[in-house]
Amino acid sequence: MNFAGCAENISLTRRGLLGAAALTGLAGAGLSTSLAFAAEPGYRGDTLVVLSLRGGFDGLSAIAPIGDPDYYRARPTIGLPKSQVIAGDGTFGLHPALAPLLPAWQAGQLAAVHAVGQGNPTRSHFAAMEAMESAAPGTPIRTGWLDRMLGATGATGPLAGVSMGHAMPARLFAGPAPAVSTSSIDKFTLAGDSAKRPIAAALRQMYGDGPALAADRALTALGAVPKSTAAYPATELGAALRDVARLIKAGSGLVAAAVDCGDWDMHDALGTAVKGQRMYDNLTDVATALAAFAADLGPGGMAGVTLLTISEFGRRVAENASRGADHGHGNAMLLLGGGVRGGKVYANWPGLSPGALVGGDLAVTTDYRSVIGEILRSRCGFGALDAVFPGVRPSSFGLAAARS
Repeated sequence: MNFAGCAENISLTRRGLLGAAALTGLAGAGLSTSLAFAAEPGYRGDTLVVLSLRGGFDGLSAIAPIGDPDYYRARPTIGLPKSQVIAGDGTFGLHPALAPLLPAWQAGQLAAVHAVGQGNPTRSHFAAMEAMESAAPGTPIRTGWLDRMLGATGATGPLAGVSMGHAMPARLFAGPAPAVSTSSIDKFTLAGDSAKRPIAAALRQMYGDGPALAADRALTALGAVPKSTAAYPATELGAALRDVARLIKAGSGLVAAAVDCGDWDMHDALGTAVKGQRMYDNLTDVATALAAFAADLGPGGMAGVTLLTISEFGRRVAENASRGADHGHGNAMLLLGGGVRGGKVYANWPGLSPGALVGGDLAVTTDYRSVIGEILRSRCGFGALDAVFPGVRPSSFGLAAARS
C-alpha cells in the first residue's frame, strides 16, 4: 500500500488508517511512504547508503586516468594535470577537490571503481536513471533495487529504508518494502496533516497510541542522540548525510538510505581544477560532506556502514567547445566504509584510444550492479543476487572484507 504525500491524493480505508497510524510522525513535507505491518527481523549486515550523483557525474575528472595519454589528447583544457592529482599511482589520480577524503583513502576506507556503468549507452537522463534505479533490464520488474534489497533482508521496521533530502529518489524504493522519504528528520509529520486538516489528531483519537508505538520509539531514540559536532558543509547534501548519521547512531533499524546530490550536468564550464570552477566546487561539497559523515560516525560506526555512489552515465571523453563534456557512458563509483579495501582504484581499464571508445565514450567493462553485488555479498550477508539483481554475478575485485 502506498501512502502519497499530497492530502488530495490520499485514499484512506480502515486498513489504511491503521497502517497510517503506525507511521504517524514519520512522514515529511513532500513525503511518500510505503507501509508494512511486521516486526523487524534483526538484519545484521552493513547499513547501505546510496548517494545518487544525478546529471551525469564526470568520473574522468574525479578519478583521472593520468597514465592514459589519450586522456590529455581528448581534454587539452579540462583534463586534470598530473601535477595536481592527489593519491596518484601513475595510472589514476584523485581530483584535488577530494582532499578532505584523503585521510580515508590513506586509511584504506575509500576506494574507487572505474569504467563502470549500464549496458545500454543511452544518453537520456530520465531513461538512464530510471533503468539504473530499477536495475532489472530485460525483465518485467518495475520495483526499485533498494526495495528488493529490503525485501530480501526481511527488514520491515518503520525506518528500515529512508530516502533523505529534498530530491527524494523514490524509484530506488518503489515497491512493497517499508520506506520513508523525507526532507529532514526534524520535519517528520504525517503527510497532509495541517491545522485545517488534523489527520494525526484524528488518527490518535480513533486508534489511540498503540499503533504509533514503533514510530514513537524511533523518534525518542533520535532525540537522545547528542548533537553532531562534525563539520558538515551548509548544503543540502551535508544536511541529508547528517540526518542519515543520526539515524544510524540512534540504532533506528536503518538498513538502506538513499541521498541525492544533483547539478553534475556540466555541458559547459566544467572548469579547471581550481576553486570557483564548477567541478571543483561540486567535488569539494561531496568530499567535505562525506568526510564529515565518516567523522560523525567514527571508526566504530563506520565499521558497519558502506556508502557508494551511482550516476546515470558518465561524460564523453572529449571536451566540447564550451569547455565542458556532453553525455557519455562509462563512469566511476566511490566506495566509503569501514569494511572497504580502499586506497586504490579498481578497474578493468579499456583505455581511451579512439578504437577503444564506444561512440566516443569510455567503454563500460564492469556492470555497476556487480559492484553493488559484491558489497551485498561481502558486507550485507547476501549469497545469490537474483532477488535484487536478476542474472547478475558480483564483481571479483575484492572491494571489501567479509563482515564477521
